[in-house]
Amino acid sequence: MDQLLFLFIAVPMLAFLATLFWQNKNERPIGNIVRFAKVFNILIAVAFATWWMVDGLRPVSYKLAALYETDHFVFAIQLYYDEITAVFSIVGALLFFLVATFSKYYMHRDAGYKRFFNTILLFSTAYNFIILSGNFETLFIGWEIKGICSFLLIAFYRNRYLPVKNAFKAVTNYRISDVALMLAMWMMHHLVNRNITFPELGEAKELAFVSGQAGMAVFIVCMMILPAVIKSAQFPFSSWLPRAMEGPTSSSAIFYGSLSVHIGVFLLLRTHPFWEDMVWAKAVIIVIGALTAIIATMIARVQPTVKTQIAYSSAAQIGLMFIEVALGFHWLVLIHFAGNAFLRTYQLLVSPSVLNYLVHHQFFHYTKPEQKAVSRLKAALFMLSIKEWNLDTIMFRYVWSPFKWLGKKMEFLQSGVLIVVLEVAGVVLVAAGYSSPGIFQSVQPVLPIVLISIALAVILFAFSFRQSALKAWHYLITGHIYIIAAVVFNTGHINFIELAYYSSGVLVAFLSGYYCLQRIKGIDNDISLNRFHGYVYEQETTGFLFLLSAMGMLGFPVTAAFIGIDVLFTYVHSGQTALIILLALCFVFIELAAFRILLRIFLGPHKKTDHPVAFRSS
Repeated sequence: MDQLLFLFIAVPMLAFLATLFWQNKNERPIGNIVRFAKVFNILIAVAFATWWMVDGLRPVSYKLAALYETDHFVFAIQLYYDEITAVFSIVGALLFFLVATFSKYYMHRDAGYKRFFNTILLFSTAYNFIILSGNFETLFIGWEIKGICSFLLIAFYRNRYLPVKNAFKAVTNYRISDVALMLAMWMMHHLVNRNITFPELGEAKELAFVSGQAGMAVFIVCMMILPAVIKSAQFPFSSWLPRAMEGPTSSSAIFYGSLSVHIGVFLLLRTHPFWEDMVWAKAVIIVIGALTAIIATMIARVQPTVKTQIAYSSAAQIGLMFIEVALGFHWLVLIHFAGNAFLRTYQLLVSPSVLNYLVHHQFFHYTKPEQKAVSRLKAALFMLSIKEWNLDTIMFRYVWSPFKWLGKKMEFLQSGVLIVVLEVAGVVLVAAGYSSPGIFQSVQPVLPIVLISIALAVILFAFSFRQSALKAWHYLITGHIYIIAAVVFNTGHINFIELAYYSSGVLVAFLSGYYCLQRIKGIDNDISLNRFHGYVYEQETTGFLFLLSAMGMLGFPVTAAFIGIDVLFTYVHSGQTALIILLALCFVFIELAAFRILLRIFLGPHKKTDHPVAFRSS
């Protein structure tokens, strides 16, 4: 029976692949496929939960496949089922059924009908990957796929300014959580010298304290808390959640009202054995949850839009769940999760009807509100809440602006000759470092830092560059070359197959992306990053190919680079603080720069006046 766990993933994945073969106008076959997937999903969830209870509530673990394996590294897809998975799977299956049924009518004759259900089915696959994950590697596969699905649905109305802008804003938060999870995996590998499963986290914690590696354990816990806080929109990362409501109401219901926004809670529950004895970790989680509950409640009470109210109300409830997790009330958390998920889904799905009723009622029964004296404290809190405590502004000014400023200071990299020289020099360094590891023995300690600094400088310049998209795309592949060179010189020996995994995925992504940009440039010789172009109107296939290229450039699970990046991280030693910080920053800004090119060239309001142009404000 444990081998049937793969059905949770296989059913929505097969349904996703099946819907790719139908056109947007074929709503009936697409609806039938989705109907089969949602009903089968419920049957699997209920049947497996029933069998699991009859079997004595025994946790089930099953190794589905080993994608890559060496003496020091194993990348395996490990599935795990326990009471946490049981609750999340049944709630997810029921909500998927409700939202898919509602969306069949809500999205009827929409220009993006097929695109919507493609993304929803892919999200269902990612969600099941996460809740069934038995190790960090499997969880990270679902984590990445879920992030891209969220991005696609926020930017669903891709001809408008705000959905595209807010999709990028959400991605900036997601990428921090992605890299934090990668760092947790990296340090855990150095702590136990192998890839471990979630049931073994308790042993890893004991090993950390017995061997005197408490500092490593503290770092791992911080890198577990950070992605949980970001994905669940907790303080101070709460502001992305209402911005993510730009997509269709039904996608907002399943993502930001019910399932996706609770993944942070799931991560804390799953990793609880590692930090359950750390009082400081519990205190941090309780403080974050309490601050979010208080601040989000105040913001929700004064917001003028129903989606923003529901978003902050959901974040406030999740803050309470964080407190419950830290206190060890896990069954209460699971009940709380189910109740909040169903309530927020219901509120979002009925919100259009409720608003219509309220507008009608206000038109015929309007009464002027009474004027009341307000204290200075209440007035101050009211203004703070109206401005959402300026969390968005603070994040932009103190997190992203400094890096953009640094990128703009690299203007000397604009030279086409210089970038070609850098690329050639990088390739030569990679070849020399692989064939003769001790070739630069005298500068061996500082050479990786120098190379990774060059990579970061080039990537930051691409992130802030506002001219040709082709040039910016070139800068990204240059950054990848120097990342490889830094890792090669940081280790005495590296397997060729590991370099091939990383470089092949990135190189294919670069070439396909370069082809897409050249094709767009041939239309009217304008691919400047200084504005939105909206070429997806005319070149939808090219836009989709460039989306795949952008995902490949950052090591998305569709390419071999996904495994290669995970492997390369293991070659950075636990004591190399500067190197790992620079490497993490490189992978943060590679994604942001690649997606910025995608958004500017293919999405947003079309620059030609013969296309319909949406208002900037939506």
